[in-house]
Amino acid sequence: MIRPYEVTDKDEVINLIKLNTPKYFAFEEEADLIEYLEKKRQLYYVLIFEGKLVGCGGINFTDDNTTATISWDIFHPNFHCRGLGTRMLKYRIDKLSALATIEKIVVRTTQITYKFYQKYGFELVEIKKDYWAVGFDLYHMNLAVT
Repeated sequence: MIRPYEVTDKDEVINLIKLNTPKYFAFEEEADLIEYLEKKRQLYYVLIFEGKLVGCGGINFTDDNTTATISWDIFHPNFHCRGLGTRMLKYRIDKLSALATIEKIVVRTTQITYKFYQKYGFELVEIKKDYWAVGFDLYHMNLAVT
């Protein structure tokens, strides 16, 4: 089940990033996630599987609402490769595709996970070495909404 994030989910979401550090996230990104959840979150969702919060991911919009950014996708390591990330991504793409103003969906990820987004049509447009932290490059990707 996918549902909107609630403030009471914060500790579980923070635990997810801890479980994925340093393999998928740099240690300093935990503070960025906390700031996002407290101040920058627009739409954020959690995925409940077998009664447990095992994943999360958000959407943010540009001021003119023509571009949406997929943000902070995190899954419990024990639930990787079960199709749950695909379910969460498709859920958000479907929501965004239904909005008449959205022309493009952006994801800013790393060299570790960009191929996941490539499978769903995102095209790589830019790479910045050590952007997130040393060893974590920015892979900026776009998906045109038709």
